[in-house]
Amino acid sequence: MAVRIRFARHGLRNRPMFHIVAMNARSKRDGKPLEKLGTYNPHPNMEEKAKHITLDFARTKYWLGVGAQPTDGVRFLLERAGLLPPRPLYPNVKRSAEPVSRAGQSN
Repeated sequence: MAVRIRFARHGLRNRPMFHIVAMNARSKRDGKPLEKLGTYNPHPNMEEKAKHITLDFARTKYWLGVGAQPTDGVRFLLERAGLLPPRPLYPNVKRSAEPVSRAGQSN
């Protein structure tokens, strides 16, 4: 069974709140999760000017350790939390093994 760590939408219309959950990859977005790992509120609190994220680090590390794949949005949050290494900025750029020498060129 392929497991994904992803968002499950909750809350009111125009005021979403997301649960970060481990789910079977083939189940619906708001279906029954295998485990709830945390919450994410994308609307900043006006007094604190910060978005609220709660996350169970131990259980998230467990699910990542057994092969659960995070979605792009969850991956971004896990990178910011320090659970995943940051992705390279330009992953498709091919770098040559040897630098190009300009010694033979004249102006």
